Amino acid sequence: MDRYVLLEDRGIVTVAGEDRVSFLQGLVSNDVAKVSPGRTAYAAFLTAQGKFLHDFFVIDMGEMLALDCERSRADDLRKRLSLYKLRSKVVLANVSEEYRVFAAFGPTVAEKLELKEPGQAKEYAGGIAYLDPRLKEMGVRILLHGGLGEDPLVALGCVRAELPEYHAARIANGLPDGSQDMPVEKAILLENGFDELHGIDWDKGCYVGQELTARTKYRGLVRKRLMPVEVEGPLPAYGTEIAFDGKEAGEMRSGQGDRALALLRLEMVEKALAEGKPLTAGETKLKPVKPGWATF
Repeated sequence: MDRYVLLEDRGIVTVAGEDRVSFLQGLVSNDVAKVSPGRTAYAAFLTAQGKFLHDFFVIDMGEMLALDCERSRADDLRKRLSLYKLRSKVVLANVSEEYRVFAAFGPTVAEKLELKEPGQAKEYAGGIAYLDPRLKEMGVRILLHGGLGEDPLVALGCVRAELPEYHAARIANGLPDGSQDMPVEKAILLENGFDELHGIDWDKGCYVGQELTARTKYRGLVRKRLMPVEVEGPLPAYGTEIAFDGKEAGEMRSGQGDRALALLRLEMVEKALAEGKPLTAGETKLKPVKPGWATF
């Protein structure tokens, strides 16, 4: 059965004005010039040192670009982007109160909307529906004006589900959830799957933080990766140290029930799997699970 959830933790920052594409193009990790009414993109905004600040989906809404971002940090995103405005003809606004973001998933919802490729988008109910550009298994995201309610989701034959169901699927698929999994001004993109999750365009030219991102890739400097872990025991708190044979192996990120995400040292993961032993976080045992999309 197809289901939907209201992503209450998502907000919208808009970038309007004639320079909106060129303005964002010099700031974010993906190619904004490829975004169109029929195509969305997943991207990140970094510090000059290449450390994570924000991630978001870039959506073409005609006269403006909409950034589907963390609601609690939408004002921070707007303010940080505005520091680069200079003489660019752009207008930035936090319009989170005007829109609602939904995720619809199940066996037929993408087919009903005739969406086949990750990132493919179309107009729906006066808003935008698009297949998640990171991973099609995460279903369709739908951005609607707030006054429409949930009728457009019901019209698709979807039944309402609760937010934990969506996050359980996200964690099982190994997808980070913004600052919940990537510490601000500390995390780097390639440790968190941005390459395989289509969040970086390697041919687009310069953007803020590009140098470290490119150097990390081409010098093969990725020694840690965010990945799902099966949890046996109490769910460890965010940031709990993970060990293997008495040595530091990583750190816990977001979790739910018997699944969580963890940033793990690849060397320790290989040893644990080779020896058939669990990683540990306190008294809790952890079994790393490599996502099918990952290339490490």
